Amino acid sequence: MAVGVRPKLPESTPRAGRRLALPATFSSLRHRNYRLLWTGTLISSSGDWMDQIALNWLMYTLTNSPVYLGLLNFCRLAPILVFTLIGGVVADRVERRRLMFTTQSVAMVLALVLATLVSTGMVQVWMVLLIAAGRGVMLSFNMPARQSLISELVPAEDLMNAIALNSATLNLTRVIGPAIGGGLIATVGVAGAFYLNAASFLAVLYGLAMMRFPERPPKRRKAGILTELAGGIRYLRGQPALRTVVILALLPMVFGMPYMTMLTVFARDVLKVGGGGLGLLTACSGAGAMLGALTVASLRGARRRGRLMLAGLVGFGLALLLFSASPWLWLSLPALMAVGASQQVYNATNNTLIQVYVDEEYRGRVTSTLFLNRGMVPLGTLMAGFGTAAFGPQITMGAMAAVLIAMALLAMRFAPAARDLE
Repeated sequence: MAVGVRPKLPESTPRAGRRLALPATFSSLRHRNYRLLWTGTLISSSGDWMDQIALNWLMYTLTNSPVYLGLLNFCRLAPILVFTLIGGVVADRVERRRLMFTTQSVAMVLALVLATLVSTGMVQVWMVLLIAAGRGVMLSFNMPARQSLISELVPAEDLMNAIALNSATLNLTRVIGPAIGGGLIATVGVAGAFYLNAASFLAVLYGLAMMRFPERPPKRRKAGILTELAGGIRYLRGQPALRTVVILALLPMVFGMPYMTMLTVFARDVLKVGGGGLGLLTACSGAGAMLGALTVASLRGARRRGRLMLAGLVGFGLALLLFSASPWLWLSLPALMAVGASQQVYNATNNTLIQVYVDEEYRGRVTSTLFLNRGMVPLGTLMAGFGTAAFGPQITMGAMAAVLIAMALLAMRFAPAARDLE
C-alpha cells in the first residue's frame, strides 16, 4: 500500500453501544474499549513512576553508590534496545490484548516478589538488578503491543486524539507517580511503595479483561521471528515517507530529550536556583508537555499532519535554543513550557502518522521501532555530558537545539512525501 493513501482502520467495537457526551479534546474516551485502556494506563503508569523513585532510593540505600544507580537504570533500559523489535514482531503474531495481559501479569508478579524481599529483609543488590532487568524485558514486549492496540480501540477520526490523550496521561503520571512515591517512602517505606505498585497493575489487567471485540480469525504466521523482523525492515525501506517519519521519531530524541538531565546543571550553575528551582523547572516542562498533548488531542480531524509534526520539531528546537541562552529564571520557565508543549505536538503527531499509514500486518513491528528511542536517549545524555564538560551547558544545549531545527528543515526540503502527509 502506498503511504499517500490512508488505510481504513478497523472499527471493531468502538462505534458500538452508548456514547458519552464529551468535549472534542476527550472524544476518544467515548469509546468503551479505549476508556478501559486509558483508565488502566493512568493508574498503572502512576505506579510505574512510583516504583522508579522507590527503586532508585532502595538501590542507593543498599549501596551508597551512584555507580550502582547507573547500573540499575542500565538494567532497566538495556532490554529495550535488545528486545523491543522482537516485541513488535510478537505483537503482529498474536492478539495484542493478550500479549499485554501476559506482560503486565508477569510485571505484577515481579513487583510483588521485590516487595516481599524488601519487607522480609532478604533483598540483595543482585536481586534488585535482576528484577529490574526482568521488568525491562516485559516493557519491551508491552510497549509495542499497547501502542498498536490503540488503533483497534477507536475509529480513524479519533486516532490522533486517542494517541495525544494517551501521551497527556503519561505526562500527568510523571507528576503524580513520583509525588506519591516520595510520600510513601517517607511514611511507610519502600516496601509499601512496591506493594502499591503491584496493586496498580490490577487496574490495567481489569481493563484488558473487560474489553470486548467481535470474533476475528486468529493471526497466522508461518515465518520465523527473524524472517518477520527482516520483513518489517524491508517494508519500511519500501515506504519512503513512513521511513522518514520513523527516523524523525528516533534521532530527535538523541539530541532533544537529554535536556531533562541537563536541567540539574542549569539550575545549579547557570540560573543558580538550587534544588527548589530544579523542581520548578521540571514542573514547567511537564506542564507544557500536558498542554501540548491536550492541544493535539483537541485537533480532531486535523489535516496536514506532516507539516504539523515538522512545525512541532522546529518549535522544540527553537524553545530549547531560547532556554539555553537564558540567564534568567523568569525567561527560562516559559521557555521550558514551550519546550514541553512543542515536543508533545511533534511526538503525538509523529505517532499518529505511523499508526494511520502503516499496514495492519506490520503495525507492531513498525511501532516497536518508536520505543528504541528510550534506549537511545542515554547516548544523547552521554554526548551532552562530554559536551558540557568541554564547552559548558549553554553552548552544548544550544548546539543540540540547532541540530533539531536542522533536521526539521532538511525534512521539509528533501522529504516532501513525509512533509505532505495528511
